[in-house]
Amino acid sequence: MYNILVVDDEPLICKGLSSLLASSGLDVGHIYTALSGFEALDCIRMEDIDLLVTDIQMGAMSGIELMQHAKLAKPWVQTIVISAHETFQYAQMAVRLGAKDYLIKPLNSEQFLDSVRNVLLKMGKPSPELATFTPGMGEYFRLEEPLPEYSELLNLLLLDSTSVLSNQSSLEKLDTLGLQGPFFSIIKIKAPLTVDATNKKYSARDGLLLRYAVLNIAKELLDQEWKSIAFYSPDEEISVIIQWDEQSYAETAAGQINRLDILGRSLHFNIHKYLHVNCVVGISQILKGISFMDVLNRQASKAILWNEEHSDYYVFYYGDFNWNNYTADPSAEELHTRSNLIVQKAKEYIEENYTQKGLTIHEVAKKNHVSPNYLSYLFKKNTGFNLWEYVIKLRMEESRELILNTDLRRYEISEKVGYESPEHFSKIFKKYYGISPSDLKK
Repeated sequence: MYNILVVDDEPLICKGLSSLLASSGLDVGHIYTALSGFEALDCIRMEDIDLLVTDIQMGAMSGIELMQHAKLAKPWVQTIVISAHETFQYAQMAVRLGAKDYLIKPLNSEQFLDSVRNVLLKMGKPSPELATFTPGMGEYFRLEEPLPEYSELLNLLLLDSTSVLSNQSSLEKLDTLGLQGPFFSIIKIKAPLTVDATNKKYSARDGLLLRYAVLNIAKELLDQEWKSIAFYSPDEEISVIIQWDEQSYAETAAGQINRLDILGRSLHFNIHKYLHVNCVVGISQILKGISFMDVLNRQASKAILWNEEHSDYYVFYYGDFNWNNYTADPSAEELHTRSNLIVQKAKEYIEENYTQKGLTIHEVAKKNHVSPNYLSYLFKKNTGFNLWEYVIKLRMEESRELILNTDLRRYEISEKVGYESPEHFSKIFKKYYGISPSDLKK
């Protein structure tokens, strides 16, 4: 069963859509509602949400901003956008962020339910190619190698960019593939293609089939919103070249690293969901110029090596560690020291700013010059707290002190600890302490 979050700053619309979903006969578990983007984001962080249905224009945080933060928190959450305006710019931004539909108010009930039904159906099914994959059934599956002659050329480009770019014939083939950039990044996917989760060996045929399935998942995700090329590389890896032209890179330049992190986690999530293997994903920085392709390749490979230090983590961005501070690759001790420093600085920043309305994990990560997901992982590993759980812990402890030791009203306390609405504050408080603020006061 699927959990759905409905977000609209008009309570009647939230109530109406919730009632419609509850009586629809769809495979729906819990239906949550939120009256603002901040309230919705708390719900996404704290609950297991599968589908987000959000209005696009809402007070301090728009539906577009909510989608951006939701993707950072849980890239696999699907979204349907509703709007009172048939504005191309809004629709375009929503689609770029992966929205599955864009519906115009006033909503037609059947159209809305059809949209939800279509999204839920696709969420539960892999592509036809992946549905065919079952270990031991490889002989019934027809493998098609993805342009082997181009794979060879692209792998050479990743190893020795200069020699490829100095060959006119190779340049013409790269033009045929549409590899023009000028901005590039490399993602490498390494999956355990010889043994399954129980350490049982795959047959050679099943190993090839699994690799083919990993490539298909990568292509399916990439085709949605990326200009990219995915291909087989040596050492049982899949390589992906991501490219941007000047205009598309400039439009959201500040958020491209976050988008790559979201893509990396989506790759890991879907490969694990459909193939039941934990792949490791390495992501390079973004550089301008095809001549840096070998540099980007080395970065992605180096990022993958972090899995040796963090074996319970699977998506690594090269820029999360300042390699330039070391003459050689950092030792395990140096990595550990660096990790502790990142967590300590994050704790200090949160303790100074937890009462700030609209505080986000992205903001904390930006202050530490690391990706939000890597910061969340380190924080949980070092402190035992999920990063946002720590923010809530500080807010709840402060609010409890204010309730017990002052005469401040609920809305004043809510304001002081960083919540937009007293109702949302009360909901979080009761979930945390098992008692409402008014009952505690009594």
